[in-house]
Amino acid sequence: MKTIHRLECIAAESEYDCITGLLALEVPFGWEEQSLPTGETRFRIHCEQKDFLERLQQILKQSVQATATELSELEKTDWLAAWRQFFTPVCCGDRFVVLPPWLADTPDFPGRTAILIEPKSAFGTGHHATTALCLRVVSDLLEAGRLQKGQHFLDLGTGSGVLGIGCCKFGLTGEGLDIDPLAVDNALENRALNGIAPEAFSVAEGSIGAVAGKTFDLVLANILARPLTEMAADIVRACRPGGCLVLSGLLEIQAEGVTAAYMAQGLPKPLCIVDGEWAALVWDTVN
Repeated sequence: MKTIHRLECIAAESEYDCITGLLALEVPFGWEEQSLPTGETRFRIHCEQKDFLERLQQILKQSVQATATELSELEKTDWLAAWRQFFTPVCCGDRFVVLPPWLADTPDFPGRTAILIEPKSAFGTGHHATTALCLRVVSDLLEAGRLQKGQHFLDLGTGSGVLGIGCCKFGLTGEGLDIDPLAVDNALENRALNGIAPEAFSVAEGSIGAVAGKTFDLVLANILARPLTEMAADIVRACRPGGCLVLSGLLEIQAEGVTAAYMAQGLPKPLCIVDGEWAALVWDTVN
């Protein structure tokens, strides 16, 4: 049996910056992050070399005394084969269904607009509640006539490109940005898979600073509570007067703090939509 090793680390919010800094220096191939209902963050690093993770575990223990770490062994999995076996279509709102390419011709979802996503890592397939929440909001805004053909959007933290592709399917054009180059590659692949022209949906590596000075009819930011809070002023500036703003990637318990950061920028109280422990904040008119 082929194996792979995992180092798991659960850290308090106060330790987040220290740990991400250490991981950025020590783990060039990346790691997973999961926000927990307690406000803590779970970090997971996978590697075939156990000695590498043992050394990293010692570094973390010495640098961040209060951090709990655990080293374990897993059976190496063909993740793409697993996706193909278990990937199920996801209906989002009244208008969308997210499908893998091998189900592109399914007749099972009449009246819904299909978004084809090649499953890669965790870039957004609609299975995560925050992705589904954002697509549901886009569906509702289209239904209400708030989003229309010819309008321009920003998809910040585009991931797989699923949100931007959904907008393009209804005649909007826009830009997708992500700080992860692998996510950018996946978004470009999915753009082509859905027949979206590059001039309709440009995708690039970067964050909110890459569109400084531009404004959009719709800003979608499905990232994490911390960067949403830190970038509040720049994100609000990217919203055209009368436009829409949708934020997600945050737990329900984090919604109040993120809301406060945006109300401090002059926005009114948003609509908060909750799915399980996750939330989306929606301003259907930004003045």
